[in-house]
Amino acid sequence: MSDFDSPVDTPQPTSHRRTKKRSRYDDSEVSTPRDSSPDELADPRDHQQYRSSRQSVGQRDSAPRRRAHSSDGSLDELDDTYHERHERRRDHSNRSSPETPDSSHSSPRALSPPSYRSLKLNYRCKFKLKGHKKGVAQVRFSPDGRWIASCSADGTIKVWDAANGKHMRTLEGHLAGVSTIAWSSDSNTIASGSDDKTIRLWHRATGKAYPAPLTGHHNYVYSLAFSPKGNMLVSGSYDEAVFLWDLRQRRLMRSLPAHSDPVGGVDFIKDGTLVCSCSTDGLIRVWDTATGQCLRTLVHEDNPPVTTVRFSPNGRYILAFTLDSCVRLWDYVSGTVKKTYQGHINKKYSLGGAFGVHGSDGFIVAGSEDGDILFWDVKTKEVAQRVSKAHEGVVCWVDTTSGSDATIVSGGLDGTVKIWVNVPEDHESNDINGVRSEREDGIDADMVDVKIEEGDGYDDTPRDDRSLDGRIHDSPSSPVPDMMDED
Repeated sequence: MSDFDSPVDTPQPTSHRRTKKRSRYDDSEVSTPRDSSPDELADPRDHQQYRSSRQSVGQRDSAPRRRAHSSDGSLDELDDTYHERHERRRDHSNRSSPETPDSSHSSPRALSPPSYRSLKLNYRCKFKLKGHKKGVAQVRFSPDGRWIASCSADGTIKVWDAANGKHMRTLEGHLAGVSTIAWSSDSNTIASGSDDKTIRLWHRATGKAYPAPLTGHHNYVYSLAFSPKGNMLVSGSYDEAVFLWDLRQRRLMRSLPAHSDPVGGVDFIKDGTLVCSCSTDGLIRVWDTATGQCLRTLVHEDNPPVTTVRFSPNGRYILAFTLDSCVRLWDYVSGTVKKTYQGHINKKYSLGGAFGVHGSDGFIVAGSEDGDILFWDVKTKEVAQRVSKAHEGVVCWVDTTSGSDATIVSGGLDGTVKIWVNVPEDHESNDINGVRSEREDGIDADMVDVKIEEGDGYDDTPRDDRSLDGRIHDSPSSPVPDMMDED
């Protein structure tokens, strides 16, 4: 078992037996990790045109790859170890004292551990936020949980108050649709990536952009992530490259020839030492941020296109979303799939989800192309809740707040943003935290966007720009329990 938020020992590779392909996946699926450099990538293959705003992603024509699996020890060695341990245990039991009465009455019977109770959730819509004129590609909670940022194919980024759903301001400046956004660790800076091939940084409190955008990509910027200290930014693009940016000097620090197809997702590990990336070429790569070296390449035996990746909060796992309607939890050290979550539809669009916690239980949440939102129990892989028709059409992105009893935000191609809270079933008929099960509170569709001009508007909190200097305050996070037992 692993703890989401506490350091744990590095997992060791385990032996596996190849299984036959089947229509549903189980946790015996593994792939062999490779310590490789970017030069070991497969030959580039033709790929079809991609569009922004989480547009559809074409299926690959290449045949699935299959990898051989290695073992840490022979069967004879494992068998000898078992018999030696069994003999020692039997000898120890025979060396009881003659004065001692029957050993069965000398010590109390060991108590069996309590059985695990399946996770039950009851998330209901609290606010329905309207204002975007086209589909919403991503929604993100700020690290402090106070704000929500959403980006859209209409070329804008909107900032909302997470507590009451109030629209705070609209950030405008990109010349094309915005496909990705990211928050700095101090919740004061927003980064956005667009089809205009640029990355812009914005002051959250004023809505103003930093003077010059970050340029260098030769195609759509599709994914972004800040380093924990806020001094670096990683970007993935349809030009098949991963860029590492030095935000102190506002320059490109390193270009990684990462993949042979467009890069769909990137993320930083919690200590900033590693970056993961994924692509529709079916590869997940782990990079050393200091050297730019590729430390690990993960490939599933069916080689499905990978559209989104996220490190787990404890840094031990990578959550990968693939176009075979699966969400897989990878142990990237051993190169094995620990859990496979199914039940949603994901065959065409780049969907995103997140880890969350309810009480002492962990869950994974993601959207579906049929408009549903699914919550899975991290431990059992069971669907803890399915919200039917959460959006009209594809649910592109779902994010959670940190800590227990997480709040959820979702965005879809219907152009709306929705905030969800968990309502205990025994209180469902009453108002709980302002939620009524029979209606959706929200902003009117013909709302007036607030655009902050120079010298106008207000600064709602004292702004701290240190997110771009790498000197930020550490905020304590709520502990998260062990959730990921290996089967």
